[in-house]
Amino acid sequence: MDIWNQLLGGFITAGTPVNLMWAFVGCALGTAIGVLPGLGPAVTVAMLLPITGQVEATASMIFFAGIYYGAMYGGSTTSILLNTPGETGTMVTALEGFKMAKSGRAGAALATSAIGSFVAGTIATILVTLFAPVLAEFAVKLGPPEYFCLMLLAFTTVSAVLGESTLRGMTALFIGLALGLVGMDQISGQVRYTGGVMEFMDGIEVVLVAVGLFAVSEALYNALYEGHSPSDMNRLGKVHMTRTEWKRSWPAWLRGTALGFPFGCIPAGGSEIPTFLSYATERKLAAPEHQKEFGHAGAIEGVAGPEAANNSAVTATLVPLLTLGIPTSVTAAILLSALQNYGIQAGPQLFQTSSTLVWALIASLYIGNVMLLVLNLPLVGLWVKLLKIPKAPLYAGILIFATVGVYGMRQSAFDLYLMLGLGLAGVVMRRYDFPTAPVIVGLILGPVAEAQMRNALSIGEGSWRVFAERPMSLGLLVVVALVLITPRVLAWHRRS
Repeated sequence: MDIWNQLLGGFITAGTPVNLMWAFVGCALGTAIGVLPGLGPAVTVAMLLPITGQVEATASMIFFAGIYYGAMYGGSTTSILLNTPGETGTMVTALEGFKMAKSGRAGAALATSAIGSFVAGTIATILVTLFAPVLAEFAVKLGPPEYFCLMLLAFTTVSAVLGESTLRGMTALFIGLALGLVGMDQISGQVRYTGGVMEFMDGIEVVLVAVGLFAVSEALYNALYEGHSPSDMNRLGKVHMTRTEWKRSWPAWLRGTALGFPFGCIPAGGSEIPTFLSYATERKLAAPEHQKEFGHAGAIEGVAGPEAANNSAVTATLVPLLTLGIPTSVTAAILLSALQNYGIQAGPQLFQTSSTLVWALIASLYIGNVMLLVLNLPLVGLWVKLLKIPKAPLYAGILIFATVGVYGMRQSAFDLYLMLGLGLAGVVMRRYDFPTAPVIVGLILGPVAEAQMRNALSIGEGSWRVFAERPMSLGLLVVVALVLITPRVLAWHRRS
């Protein structure tokens, strides 16, 4: 009962006109930032940190939180309409969302994205309210062996599911892992595989690779191979979901929420792993008549599940941040520094020492989710009208959009050449049916997985048995083996 009284007090604080204004501005700004590739909520919150010297703590944290989860809503818009992910967490949305747009179902894709984000965000916020301390306590018990096995599961699941060939999927994954090794070693600090290029010292930007492989390659592929073919992207469908699409979406929303929340709670979790796992799950669980839509006409489950997983994971990052003072994402780390600017120490005592701020922040998540739904659903029809633009100026606009976003990250002309090179590589991969998503997975998770593996081997004094001696890591290794073996056993059984 005490929780509900504190939550009610949080709503009273968050519901003041000033705090409502900050929540709305944060949500609107976050949505706009999510649309722009390269900017992102972390950079935006970092640029706006000076306001902590002028604005009261509760108002500024509500504002920053609005930017954070608003960016997750906005990032899906360009992923679906232009195949240009605004955020790394929305890259998976582009896989099926863009194909839905091309087949005249952009409205349904945007609607299931917005509603799924609302459902997942609301459920995740309820879980934060009820179980934050318990979940955070469990997350702390996970060590390097468990984290490495979780990432190994993400590698194998994505590579085995995406594309028509497991071998091609694994090849794409190893390309991403190789790209992830470029730059400075996280453990030793040694510079490696840079070829003497100074721009590679800090590694290769994930957003740059995503924009090159998705947006630029799409534009170049259309110019090279589909320029004279009739375009079906201009064919507009309904801007809402049919009864069947609702029926297919809601289980994916719930499954995506269940996958995303635990990963948001654990350090090095992030929203990338659960979104890819959600996509793999939906592709496996889809009805036979719907499975053929994946990778072709676009399956709505492939948008609904990952979007729910993305927003659930983002909301869950507040659990370790508030209860343990452990940020599980770059944006969460900047939010932690914002709290420290006010002299507030996140951790187990935060719920006692700054309970008004904490519960107002949690209440603002409920309010912000409603604001974002109200902001995004009416705009679905407006966004879909982008598809009326003829193919040539549309793809020219995508290239301009990508160029501005990538150049804005580091103001480096070298990044633009690299983006173009990756775009050409994406054209070759698409031409020969190599999936591009495993490249992104390998690039994002490769360096972290390497660090966790080396830490785990240090714990085991150099012995690989450390992964089999811990129950959870052993269980995850069994799941990895099943993912790789089961499809082949079933295929052999069907042939015999």
